[in-house]
Amino acid sequence: MKTNELKIFTEHESQVRSYCRSFPKIFSRAVDSYLYDVDGSEYIDFLSGSGSLNFGHNNSEIKKAVSDYIDNDGILFSLDMHTEAKKRFISHFQEFILAPRKLNYRLQFTSPSGTSAVESAIKLARKYTGRQNIIGFTNAYHGMTATSLSLTGNSSHRQAHSQGNITLLPYDGYLGRDVDSLSYYRKLLSDPSSGVDLPAAIILEAVQGEGGINTASTAWLQGVKQISEEFNIQLIVDDIQAGCGRCGQFFSFEEAGIKPDIVCLSKSIGGIGFPFSLVLINPEADVWSVAEDNGTFRGNNLAFVAAARMIELYWSDDKFEKEIAIKSDIVRNSLIGIAERYSDGIVECRGRGLMQGIEFRNSEDTKAVADRCFENNVIIEKCGPRSEVLKLMPALTIDSAVLAAGLAVIERAVEDVFASKLSAVAL
Repeated sequence: MKTNELKIFTEHESQVRSYCRSFPKIFSRAVDSYLYDVDGSEYIDFLSGSGSLNFGHNNSEIKKAVSDYIDNDGILFSLDMHTEAKKRFISHFQEFILAPRKLNYRLQFTSPSGTSAVESAIKLARKYTGRQNIIGFTNAYHGMTATSLSLTGNSSHRQAHSQGNITLLPYDGYLGRDVDSLSYYRKLLSDPSSGVDLPAAIILEAVQGEGGINTASTAWLQGVKQISEEFNIQLIVDDIQAGCGRCGQFFSFEEAGIKPDIVCLSKSIGGIGFPFSLVLINPEADVWSVAEDNGTFRGNNLAFVAAARMIELYWSDDKFEKEIAIKSDIVRNSLIGIAERYSDGIVECRGRGLMQGIEFRNSEDTKAVADRCFENNVIIEKCGPRSEVLKLMPALTIDSAVLAAGLAVIERAVEDVFASKLSAVAL
């Protein structure tokens, strides 16, 4: 592809664009775990739409369900009116996702972006409790609208219009694994002179994606849930990126055995990449007045169709979870091998399920490895406060041979980067 083919984007698209800067190609089609550019080159996708494509590009079974629905003149837009597509999704979600996990939630369909789900969850928690303060955590990321930005740890995202009434506390392990952060939280909440107002809600990610693949321990998640119950605080789990199977089970918090009061879903709940957001609400806290939390695009029927088919295909039994576990072990073993071989330049491997990463000691090495991967046709991103973590998020449905090929490219990229550094030192 000639460089001038990108001219239309650089001249007419806003400076705010981001992913296209890391992957400067014009892509024309995508199938399963492959993206194809206009020249026909294929790329293994370890980005998966930043967690929006857990079930691959143009998943054939889901795509057929959507295509059939369109061919039969199914309703595309319906505000929040009742439709057959919505009924089918709710039925499937109740039968195959909530009931087997003994979870009881009301479903609120918000505007289609993930940050909308977070905004609605916070707004509801404040209304239900009558309190205003919200507790979030260091390195968190919850979206790009006002309240969500206030809860985001990274200073490059927070802006002047971010709202107040937010308290950010250290996430699990932020101060070191030997620090008892739970006792610290409890002290702040129980001491009227701590300066921390009793909050309406605590919001957390069980695995922080943009924050650097920081993984909360089971003990910490259970401890935060216990604290929320002690102080009558709503516990909100943001499962927008870490949910829908990304961490091995449908919800990222399942491993800890907790039941949040509110859960935010988006990204891959759309089945095939359709915009779709969902807030799961403890029925007791569903205190909305009619149309109090509103939005035009709350009825994405194509997403309902895709999501229902996704649930049928992958979550009607435990077979898919077992497949994710096998692939997770393959990724983990590969990353551990790389980390052990290059321990001088790598801090550790981290993550769960198919949301894993390698933390490099020098963020320049992370960038160099990601760039080398792209040169060798693997799309992969960086994350963390200094972009020091190489973030692996292949589709959950990725073929084992394709997964192995992508991991091999990563290993060669790390080897090349550290070999070139040694050569530079020798010179």
